[in-house]
Amino acid sequence: MTAQLPHNLPAEPNHFVGRARDVAELSALVHEQRVITLSGVGGIGKTRLSLRVAAQAVPRFADGVWLVELARVGDPELIVNELAEVLGVRDEAPGRLLDGLRVRLREARTLVVLDNCEHLVERCAELVTGLIAECPGLRFLLTSREPLRIPGELIWRVPPLELPDDHHPDAESVLLFVERALAVGARAVTGSMDDVVRLCRALDGLPLALELAAARTSVLSPGRIADRIGDRFRLLTTGDRTAPARQRTLLATVEWSHDLLRPKERVLLRRLSVFAGLFDLELAEGVCADGGIVRRAELLDLLGGLVDKSLVLHHDGAGRYRLLETIREYAAERLAEAGEAERLRGRHLRVICEEMEHCYEAGSLDRRTPWPERFAHFTKGRGLLDDCRVAVGWAVASKEPVLGLRLARAALAILAVRGDLGESVGWHERLLALDLSAVPPELIAVAKGGLAYGLELGDELARAEELIVQGVEEQKKHPYTHWLGITYGVALTVFFRTGQSDKALRYLEELEAAARAHDDLFNLATVRIAQLNLALFHGRLHQAQRCGSEALALARESGHHWTLARALTHLGAVAEAAGDLEAAMSHHSSALPLLRDMDNRVELARCQAQLGRVAAGLHDYAAARVHVAAGLALSRQTGQRRGIVRALMAASALAQAQDDLEGAVLAAAAATVLRDAIGQFGTPGRIQELLGLARARLGEGRVALLWARGMEQPTDEVVRRVLDSEAVPERLPASVAPASRYGGLTVREREIARLLTRGLSNRAIALELVISSATVARHIANIMEKLGFASRAQIAVWAAEHGTDSGRT
Repeated sequence: MTAQLPHNLPAEPNHFVGRARDVAELSALVHEQRVITLSGVGGIGKTRLSLRVAAQAVPRFADGVWLVELARVGDPELIVNELAEVLGVRDEAPGRLLDGLRVRLREARTLVVLDNCEHLVERCAELVTGLIAECPGLRFLLTSREPLRIPGELIWRVPPLELPDDHHPDAESVLLFVERALAVGARAVTGSMDDVVRLCRALDGLPLALELAAARTSVLSPGRIADRIGDRFRLLTTGDRTAPARQRTLLATVEWSHDLLRPKERVLLRRLSVFAGLFDLELAEGVCADGGIVRRAELLDLLGGLVDKSLVLHHDGAGRYRLLETIREYAAERLAEAGEAERLRGRHLRVICEEMEHCYEAGSLDRRTPWPERFAHFTKGRGLLDDCRVAVGWAVASKEPVLGLRLARAALAILAVRGDLGESVGWHERLLALDLSAVPPELIAVAKGGLAYGLELGDELARAEELIVQGVEEQKKHPYTHWLGITYGVALTVFFRTGQSDKALRYLEELEAAARAHDDLFNLATVRIAQLNLALFHGRLHQAQRCGSEALALARESGHHWTLARALTHLGAVAEAAGDLEAAMSHHSSALPLLRDMDNRVELARCQAQLGRVAAGLHDYAAARVHVAAGLALSRQTGQRRGIVRALMAASALAQAQDDLEGAVLAAAAATVLRDAIGQFGTPGRIQELLGLARARLGEGRVALLWARGMEQPTDEVVRRVLDSEAVPERLPASVAPASRYGGLTVREREIARLLTRGLSNRAIALELVISSATVARHIANIMEKLGFASRAQIAVWAAEHGTDSGRT
């Protein structure tokens, strides 16, 4: 069976008509050009054409074809978030999503379709230019009314569909109109082809205009439609004469379709424009019904009428709807003209806030409800994030901090489980900057805890500490809530990381007492996991095992699968430390499907790396290779460098288990240089033990060269070297001849050469010698020139074999 190729392209909603030559030409170009922009007027079919070309290109792109829809994105800074969401990249730290995207795409052969770029063209140009420069296998296919105007961009002007003439009466535009008319049941359309031809010509072959006109053939003949559209075109000539003719035609078509709506349908359409993403009937009723013009009881019929007229799309079988962006923008203008914009956006904020709070409470707190039902609420909340962005923006603009902070609080739970808090940091910062004089203090305290949560992940520990103390101490003055437990949990991490163990232990005791008193199983499990980690750090394995067993029992009683998965993976770590690899394998294997169900790719990558390491210890090398490769792939997809470090360490353990010490050293070196890059300094005990064993068996010089090479080689190359079962340990040169004992090096140069034998990076050397990284780089360049070497590895071997005592000669 052929493996399914990766993509997120939607199924075609109906038959694709025409444009055979356009598709063929673009299908060839998309493999030759790095950036292609399909440019043209709104409604000309740019999106549909791009999706057709992208679908045909899927077999040619091994790492996937991915659609990123930008129409609903209003803030240019959120383009990166949209791209990261589609590619599965998670925030390693707030503000670092772009780094994660670079990691994900650097070695991938991928086609990215950026749809509807025109309102974000400058930021799109910057992003595409930067990614193309760094990712050689990456291609972009864009749709935009305005080209990016960047070097290397191929601007492909999308033409209208072919118009009928005397020689080609069955042109593309006619075929499209007839097929769509037949789809709505207008069987008589084929009997009035002269009118169809007249109508297609009047519409200039614009696909959206044809689609809208065909939708009305169930009640109007093609001739009557053509007559009405003709009136609209003449009326439009009194408007903006500088606009392109086809744009004026499209506007006339939309206005004509709008004018055919019943009065209440027009009201509903303009009110639906406040939704940024998919919405269901209940949300539409909550936001758009008012008991007056549009009553809740009639909204379903009105919505059905808009669907019939192709102004609202029925998205899927789950009963969700959306507006085409062209229609949404037009409807939003009508909403503003009616003086309803502020009232409807305020109602949207309130309804989305209440819905997210319900999703959070039903999905996280109600342990009486079976997990599948709770998870459905979590999934629904995740689908509301587009509207959360818009709603938080309105809360800031309208200075409504209470609803905004409530919404940010509820969404925090969704974002935390997904492993993505970067956007939440921005929400909290903007909301906390408002006038908070009328906001309940406990709500502000929870918000400060939520902000500290994201800041800690971004290593902004000083800010996080100040906020977390304020958050805990204020919440302690009020009745206990689940959020106080969450804030305590963040405080534990902050204080342990900043070396304030006494304060962390005091907070741990307070959290345990409060969670126990209020039967908060979720946070009580957090206490046990924290105690497990402390015991494991101090080598108290029996205590760690006891805490882990209690955490697991609490997680099972709470019924929350995220807590359950966390308890299992921590128990696996305890079992591995105790040497019980079978138990470790069992725990990690049990956590794996739970993490997959929640689509928590960050934790899933961690679990795969742990499984790879344990499988290697059990001598199941085939399984270990599968797990290590899966962990590395997931970490690359999410842009999580810490996950890549774990995968490399697992690969090192696998190589050592197979007695491939050279591969083990290479992988450990690659992990160390990445640890250094993300600020995780220090050498783990496992690496120290490995290096001691390797030096005894391979020699100091050989290990130094392997270490230097591992620090310089691409991650994938190192892992491939380990995972290839046919790999033969590479034979390194036994020695590199020196120019002389010291090669004419200065005292400082010899000192730096000596440090290179330890595999240190420029930054680490600079810290040890109290000089700048630039100075270190300059000294290394001088050493290479004096000794005639071309790499740090040669310097390291030379220094190990010939001595570099730092005394003056």
